[in-house]
Amino acid sequence: MGRVFGVPVYVAPSWFLVAALITWFFGNQLDRVLPGLGGGRYLVSLFFAVAFYASVLVHELAHTLAAIRFDLPVRRIQLQFFGGVSEIEKESQSPGREFVLAGAGPLLSLVLSGVFYAALLAVESDTVPGVLLAGLMVSNLIVAVFNLLPGLPLDGGRMLRAVVWRLSGSPMTGTVAAAWTGRVLAIVVLIGFPLATHYGAADDRQSFAGLESLTDALLAAILAAIIWTGAGNSLRMARLRERLPRLNARSLTRRAVPVTAETPLSEALRRANDAGARALVVVDAEGSPVSVVRESGIAGVPQHRRPWVAVSSLAQDLTDGMRVPADLGGEGLLDHLRATPATEYLVVEETGEIYGVLSTSDVERAFIDAMARHTPSAGGRSTG
Repeated sequence: MGRVFGVPVYVAPSWFLVAALITWFFGNQLDRVLPGLGGGRYLVSLFFAVAFYASVLVHELAHTLAAIRFDLPVRRIQLQFFGGVSEIEKESQSPGREFVLAGAGPLLSLVLSGVFYAALLAVESDTVPGVLLAGLMVSNLIVAVFNLLPGLPLDGGRMLRAVVWRLSGSPMTGTVAAAWTGRVLAIVVLIGFPLATHYGAADDRQSFAGLESLTDALLAAILAAIIWTGAGNSLRMARLRERLPRLNARSLTRRAVPVTAETPLSEALRRANDAGARALVVVDAEGSPVSVVRESGIAGVPQHRRPWVAVSSLAQDLTDGMRVPADLGGEGLLDHLRATPATEYLVVEETGEIYGVLSTSDVERAFIDAMARHTPSAGGRSTG
């Protein structure tokens, strides 16, 4: 939809479904409050749906601004089913920053609710502006309160994580506590929300089989599923972040042999085999690396053609991003590879000496292996 503070804003297809549901539901409510609107009530309801999600966007922008302030990259903001998500690519460096980053969104939603309340005092309550302002006041208050519930993936869960992190000294302990609290919260929502709406309804004690009760149960199930899934994702991300330091360029690098550009492929492979190496680096007359021979290129050359094919024809020229420090690891390594996509990278020591070649396929296998192992832990992303 555009960029705000340099961050792209996307709208998920599910938003249009929710906007239609809000338009239908709010339109029916308007018919009771302002019966004179007729069919125009749905146009007013559509405006409310757009204004509500504009408020959600402001909520997410609060997270984004806090992340930018703390030098945390934000990939994008996405408006979607039941709210929005600010996709922050890195974890906060301290529990204090985590607390501020998580609390910024609900705080701004509370401020918006107050602003709409103040504006409501200046208009008649039984007019279109009055109804819209009242709806936006209540909806922003609900967004703030809901997001402050102490369980991941909600903002309140991230604030709880920051508190436990501060007390225990371990971010993973904080995430485990907040994620399991989120799972308990999901069960409470699943059971408690339909009960609360049923017994809080009119005195006629409508049946649980009624349409409104079924709608409440469906809504509770969707909310509970979102919270439960988000809590589980936070735990999985934490486990992955705990294992990421084990991914380092030095341990994943293939030993390489240097060859000149005109060396036949068959000869280059013979030298690599004799040296126990699994990669080829093309060097110039001074021995400086200029390109890396692609593994896929080698595989595409038939055996009988290899004596007539020079390695330079199968090589990819080196760019600055394709030189990876041998000691780079963890998220730093993954960030480096994402910034410069390639199939092979030249791994070098601090002195500039060639250490070997890092293949993307080897990193992917190690990454999948890290995700497959089971150890307790924590992690997540900002949601609003």
